[in-house]
Amino acid sequence: MATTTAAATVTVRYWAAARAATGTDSEQRSGATVGEVVDAAVVAHPDLGHVATVATFLLDGRKVGRDHVVAAGATVEVLPPFAGG
Repeated sequence: MATTTAAATVTVRYWAAARAATGTDSEQRSGATVGEVVDAAVVAHPDLGHVATVATFLLDGRKVGRDHVVAAGATVEVLPPFAGG
């Protein structure tokens, strides 16, 4: 029997190109995993799609993959690759 994880509402923070693609610093999104949260953000902000494919994701300050489960009230951060030195 497969188990399902309920969707949680989290804060999504956007940095650099992700912020430019969404037009906002942060917003609330729902999903059961980081990937579901990011996919919901891409549906709302199609320009985020390319950025999300190369971004790193933090969950409450820790680097995680798209399959990581999120808890209600958590913060997911979308960090595009940064250039410069």
